[in-house]
Amino acid sequence: MSSRGVVRRALSHHSFVLGGLLVALLLATAALSLVWQPWPPAEIDINARLQGPSAVHWLGTDSLGRDVATQLLVGSQTSLLVGVFAVAIGLGAGVLLGLLAAAAGGWIDEAVMRLSDFGFAFPALLSAILLAAIYGPGLATGVVAIGVFNVPVFARTTRAAALQVWSRDYVLAARAAGFGPWGITRNHVLPNIANVLIVQATVQFSTAILGEAALSFLGLGAQPPRPSWGRMLAEAQTQMFQAPSLAVYPGVAIALTVLGLNLLGDGLRDLLDPRLARSR
Repeated sequence: MSSRGVVRRALSHHSFVLGGLLVALLLATAALSLVWQPWPPAEIDINARLQGPSAVHWLGTDSLGRDVATQLLVGSQTSLLVGVFAVAIGLGAGVLLGLLAAAAGGWIDEAVMRLSDFGFAFPALLSAILLAAIYGPGLATGVVAIGVFNVPVFARTTRAAALQVWSRDYVLAARAAGFGPWGITRNHVLPNIANVLIVQATVQFSTAILGEAALSFLGLGAQPPRPSWGRMLAEAQTQMFQAPSLAVYPGVAIALTVLGLNLLGDGLRDLLDPRLARSR
């Protein structure tokens, strides 16, 4: 299919377009916050606490007088940072383990799968609690905890997709031609499962953002003065009746981000799957 046809098909896919727009909005927000902020994110002004939206503070102020719009802008950096590094950890280690299990088989395959089962026994929240008890809470603790949880997810996904490719005729022909397991993995298996991994990465990215928000809500993620959407929700609990909008703003930001990533992943799955592409 020509590049023009690919673009036309992508633009006709409503989930892909809407998800792409929401993700682009998140990226633009984070990029904007790197070069411009309405107020310093850690600036406290008790005299201006719990103000409503105004020309000075577009979305009002929180219980410490900090500008809510600035907190939201800079908080997008935290979400993206956690998502990128947590997915990178899971993708790097998980794909390697999944490819190893599919290529080697036997006891290696069994060991990798049992290791994945063991990893699923320690969800990100539990891992973060364990790491926080040893090293203290912080953004790095949340990233490592979520990233480690992503490893078995990518390992299982990679193994399942790779085993399907290993049964294809062209792989059997490559083996008959004398190519080794790693040559086949590099030249045939990995390129043919890349679409699956891309879709899974978008799903895990949204999960990582939710995980970071949950950890920050519990005080195990990003620590003050770094803004975080999850901690904004936690701080808004005590002001629910005085200023309910303090919980609405970060909640909507998290919801739109996760929705955008999930829609983008759904659209990518349809666009990258050749069977679904022919049926559309």
